Amino acid sequence: MNVLETLRAELTISTARLLATAAGLSDDGVAAPSRLPGWTRGHVLAHLARNADSHVNLMTWARTGVVTPQYPDPAARDAGIEAGAARPAKEQLADLEESAAGLAKAIDMVPAKGWTTMISGMRPPGHPAWYVLVRRLREIEMHHVDLGAGYGCADWPETFVRRELHDAMVSWPYELGTVSEIVVEEVKEGDNHHQVWRDLGSGPVVQGDAWTLLGWLTGRSPGTGLRVMPEGSRGNRPAGAGAGPLPAPPPWLIMPAPPHLPAAPPEEYP
Repeated sequence: MNVLETLRAELTISTARLLATAAGLSDDGVAAPSRLPGWTRGHVLAHLARNADSHVNLMTWARTGVVTPQYPDPAARDAGIEAGAARPAKEQLADLEESAAGLAKAIDMVPAKGWTTMISGMRPPGHPAWYVLVRRLREIEMHHVDLGAGYGCADWPETFVRRELHDAMVSWPYELGTVSEIVVEEVKEGDNHHQVWRDLGSGPVVQGDAWTLLGWLTGRSPGTGLRVMPEGSRGNRPAGAGAGPLPAPPPWLIMPAPPHLPAAPPEEYP
């Protein structure tokens, strides 16, 4: 199974989970506030539907080689969200289903050579078309949490968490870093292992499990349970033996895609 097959399988499952959550919302539930300031759940659902449409545009670019912007401009993106935000639950679900199906069809139509096409979203840098599938998965999984409808950071699939932490690290905004190291705790075959990212900036060492770390880095979690240790003191320490409060994370997703991606879809990513 190559990375395209893997990502498409993940996307199918991720989309199904999102649709199941949306199907369980009443009209009042859709109109309720989401976890994003100023947005109702209807705003989040409308954004996800229009985001799928925008990725159809990028798949058209990949298929034809003709530059096809993701959105005409930021104002058009915002207008599409506002136009759909107040719809009742049944209409929201139908739109989400239709837009997801449209994207799946557009993905099917991209020829093998099309996945190497360099495309770009609303912000630089450009990236090969195969990475659009990663971006769509990111939109679904992050905004599924943002709905505040029972799906949380702990529900993220392991493959998604591993990939997003990797991309966050290789795209790290060093000039805005608030920590010196991040230590990811992993349990493999009953043994504890650590994955360490060093020289991230000036500040304490932050250590914890991958799900909590990703939630904190992306602003989806306060980071409860993460350990904060003085710079240069990496290692296991008792809870409470830290170096003060957890700092605010640096801005997430300054770049929509990490640098130096392979042009052709790799066998696996990361």
